[in-house]
Amino acid sequence: MKILVCVKQVPESEIPIQIDDTGSWIDMDAITEFKMNRLDEYAVEEALLIKASLPDGHIDIVTVGPDHCDAVVRRAVGMGADSGVHIRLDADGYQSPWGVAAALAAFARDKNYSLILTGAMSEDSMQGQVGPMLAACLDYGWATSVIFEKIASDEKTIYVEREIEGGHRDTLELNLPAVITIQSGINTPRWPSLSNLLRANSQELETINMSDLVQIQPMEHPAAVGYPQKSRAGLILSGSRAEKAAHLLTVFREKSFL
Repeated sequence: MKILVCVKQVPESEIPIQIDDTGSWIDMDAITEFKMNRLDEYAVEEALLIKASLPDGHIDIVTVGPDHCDAVVRRAVGMGADSGVHIRLDADGYQSPWGVAAALAAFARDKNYSLILTGAMSEDSMQGQVGPMLAACLDYGWATSVIFEKIASDEKTIYVEREIEGGHRDTLELNLPAVITIQSGINTPRWPSLSNLLRANSQELETINMSDLVQIQPMEHPAAVGYPQKSRAGLILSGSRAEKAAHLLTVFREKSFL
């Protein structure tokens, strides 16, 4: 079984975010530390667990981004994946979910992957769109926020449980090939081993320019970004105790607190 795991490099959560001079995106040059998107670590670990349970499994890792993004591919190989691919972007700015999904689909279309995994969303944009868009591009079945999966013994279907509102789970059976996005908590991601890290650092990654894969017409662009504005608003109730209580109940009902 061939498995593809899509990973993303995101800024370290402790790094202050600065807006660039244009006001249309963050200043990427000011970010000095990056890491693998946390939910993608769960996707890599789940792929490794699947590989361990099946004969002749093979895991490829792929990312879309500028030069420094190859570090997350090597980390995933260090966790135990077999090989890595870097779809290279020249610009280090806003990445459209549609553009990323189209590039991933163009790469994966003729590779005969039985299963494609992504994290449920990225820590930076938190859109959760790349996985479903990738599945739509490939015309594969898909499921999001997967908290449990099991591949059938004949390797033709996969049973999944999705985390939904209220602590409930939605169950599906998908024909393979399929795309699933992995929710946190499905497993415990392992630390890369020294031997695998040495292998990852010495391994030559496959590098593909995005422009050689697909020509994409942007479907959206960020108009502007800004820092959250501090706002303080208070309401002082007046009158007797009974009047204050009645007013407070009215406020609670208007805000759907009751």
